[in-house]
Amino acid sequence: MFFQIQFWRMLALLLVIAGTAIAGGALIAAHAQQQQQQPPQSRAEATTTQQHPISRQRSAGESADATQQQQRQSVTPSPTATPAATADDETTLSEDEVVRVDANLTNVLLSAIDKNKRFVPTLKQEDIRVLEDGVPQQIFTFTRQVDLPLTLAIVIDTSSSQEYTLSDEKAAARSFVDSVLRAGKDEVAVVSFTGETTLEQGLTGSIQRVRRAIDRVEFVPPSGYIGGGMVVGGTPPISGDNQQIAGSTALWDAVWVTCDEILTESSERTRRAVILLTDGVDTFSTKKLQEAVERAIKADTLIFAIGIGDRYRFGGVDEGSLRKITERTGGRAYFPKSETDLRDAFAQIQKELREQYLIAYSPTNKTRDGSFRQLKVEVVNPDLKKENMRLIYRQGYFAKGGATPAPARARRP
Repeated sequence: MFFQIQFWRMLALLLVIAGTAIAGGALIAAHAQQQQQQPPQSRAEATTTQQHPISRQRSAGESADATQQQQRQSVTPSPTATPAATADDETTLSEDEVVRVDANLTNVLLSAIDKNKRFVPTLKQEDIRVLEDGVPQQIFTFTRQVDLPLTLAIVIDTSSSQEYTLSDEKAAARSFVDSVLRAGKDEVAVVSFTGETTLEQGLTGSIQRVRRAIDRVEFVPPSGYIGGGMVVGGTPPISGDNQQIAGSTALWDAVWVTCDEILTESSERTRRAVILLTDGVDTFSTKKLQEAVERAIKADTLIFAIGIGDRYRFGGVDEGSLRKITERTGGRAYFPKSETDLRDAFAQIQKELREQYLIAYSPTNKTRDGSFRQLKVEVVNPDLKKENMRLIYRQGYFAKGGATPAPARARRP
């Protein structure tokens, strides 16, 4: 009897132990299945006691590393907690450790000419001051530039008023190109115009191509032309609009399209200029003089003009128009009376293009509204004021449009 009781007690104990083991196994299996169903990131967070917020924006390289880390976590059986952020991650650069870089500098090219029309090479930053809309500006850079690459467009009037002067203009232009163009560094385009504008040669560094393009420029009399600018009615299909265009002069259109379609294709690190050979008389443009000026200013282009025309058969040269378009863009107008004067004018243009001062300042007016800002450069040195020095520079610029960006931040080395 005793052994029978002990047998039933042992059997009951074994049943209890077996039930406990089965229940524990089921719990373990359920927990493992739940772990497998959780995404890797959730499992990582489950093992992390505290997550530290990211205190700075990740760079592109860091984002790629994070993606690779997530991919590794998805195949790692036992993910580890995210490391605590370091002190460098939690802090940003203080104001003393930051250089504020404002790329919105305004550049002004300046020529200083004495009473004998010679370049003044001794001008210093403290000798002048710059005003924008009447407000003095702090000058950041004042340097003399003598070796900047040039991007030039020689724009030649081939209308009837140039019939007897064109050969001299072409000869002087060829000499100018021979002396100014440096292969591999400078570029020149050649443009001719009457009532329409013709690109004879796109921007090139080849002297031979430029010379050939200048040689191709010629006066082509319109249908019915009898000389002295007189045109009588022609026969179709030459008469009508084609005859009117061939016998007209669209000067401002030629300047506008040269700045808009040719010079803007060049590098911003070059000095852009239009060399204009014309009598300054416009008879056919759809653009106005001021529109040509504004387009040149927006293209950061200087305009130099050589006013030459036939004073015997035509009305001579419109000096006022040529002075306006050149002075407002920072260039100069020349009015040669002889072939020698013509060559001297080209030589002076070359010198001014090579010998100019670059002024750079950050405008106090940071608004980007596309408005016109008037510039004025004054001599403040009392001794230089007595010398009646002439300063040549563009008279203004157009502010960029769009929202004003925050200054860039750069680490100090």
